[in-house]
Amino acid sequence: MSKKILSNFIWRFLERCGAQLVQFVVSIVLARILMPKEYGTVALLTAFITILTVFIDSGLSNALIQKKDADDKDFSTVFYVNMLFCVIIYLLLFFAAPFIANVYSNPDMTAYIRVIGITLLIAGVKNVQTAYVSRNLIFKRFFFATLGGTIGAGVVGIVMAYNGFGVWALIAQSIFNNAVDTLILWLTVKWRPKRMFSFKRFKGLFSYGWKLLVSSLIETLYNNIRTLIIGGRYSKKDLAFYDRGYQFPNVIVNNINVSIDSVLLPAMSNVQDDKAHVKAMTRRAIKTSTYLIAPLLMGLAFTATPLIRFLLTEKWLSAVLFVRIFCVTFMFYPIHTANLNAIKAMGRSDMFLKLEIIKKILGVSVLLATFWISVEAMAYSLLFTTLASMIINTWPNRKLLNYSYLEQMKDIIPGILLAVFTGACVFPIEFIGLPDFVTLCIQIPLGAAIYIAGSKVFKMESFEYLFGMLKSFFKRGQTK
Repeated sequence: MSKKILSNFIWRFLERCGAQLVQFVVSIVLARILMPKEYGTVALLTAFITILTVFIDSGLSNALIQKKDADDKDFSTVFYVNMLFCVIIYLLLFFAAPFIANVYSNPDMTAYIRVIGITLLIAGVKNVQTAYVSRNLIFKRFFFATLGGTIGAGVVGIVMAYNGFGVWALIAQSIFNNAVDTLILWLTVKWRPKRMFSFKRFKGLFSYGWKLLVSSLIETLYNNIRTLIIGGRYSKKDLAFYDRGYQFPNVIVNNINVSIDSVLLPAMSNVQDDKAHVKAMTRRAIKTSTYLIAPLLMGLAFTATPLIRFLLTEKWLSAVLFVRIFCVTFMFYPIHTANLNAIKAMGRSDMFLKLEIIKKILGVSVLLATFWISVEAMAYSLLFTTLASMIINTWPNRKLLNYSYLEQMKDIIPGILLAVFTGACVFPIEFIGLPDFVTLCIQIPLGAAIYIAGSKVFKMESFEYLFGMLKSFFKRGQTK
């Protein structure tokens, strides 16, 4: 991994950490003010918006990043197509809102859906700018845009929630965040759409991108179908506990996994003809990201009870089981990300689509067998399908990169075993009977010390690599 790639990863990582830290603090404050039922309603709304956002992208952003010689005509063409899709999709959502509200027996959802749908229009404006930043590896721009939007949205959400706006506080927070984020990105990134449009360029980009669109749509539908089912079959409170259990580990995974995902595709695309180089980058991403994510997720899983009780109060303790299930589930996400980015970077969007179809057939089959049992059964089913999908995602790279599943397992198992051992060491402390804050103050630094000490004792390669690269990065920063 070159210094430029590492530098962009660090900027992307800092941006994600800053945004997630602010969102985490804000969500804690809001969770103390609002009731789980209100959170459940917003989780349902967010699921619909997330699914529709896939159509706005149309897979064209990834096509812009992957194309070797993409120019202003390509970027402008995609911009105008995206804006057209935004308007059409928002209008469809606007008129479908009463029907959706009727399905979920909640008349208020009509207004909620029509207002939160504004984020779709904002996404269309931002989408190509984001692709431009990714393609040119200038992730420093994301740092200021994301942080500005997140901080401002947090203030808006808390003030409105405190003044009794309930669900509207969360909706306003989402719109404000997206709007400010987009505005700052437009002010700091030089690219602007030109008066250019080419159907020929669009067809070329779409021939690659449509497969990723379908893949992304399948993935997004699958990831959100549980939310839609829980919201319809079970109570909004059940959905809130499930969603909160999902969000805690997701904060950790997003910081690292999104950073890697953003940097890895453009970096791999630049060297797509050198398979040895792509393999080396894929291997480094898997080893390093797992080394970073595993201890954080295992630490969260083993400290979930005192952490949630301290941060969110007793009313949210039913989320603890979901936190633990998703911690194990998300621990393997970096492996998915690195393998799939390698496949995309080498232009095999056809294979990418085939993998998604196979995985989702498996996932839907398991979901159909468990959704009628309980919300907990649905969560466990996701854990099972994630582990199965990991094997499916790694399979093509046996031939594409000569990087087998067993070789990948050898790269990640040492870090995972050390992370589990660390979590098991700090877990018994919660049974001493100390206040939750004191318990956490002992568990967290002790866990960090055990993991770092274990990394040194067993001479973990990823630890030595990260320590050396960070030392070089900060030393170079001081020199400048």
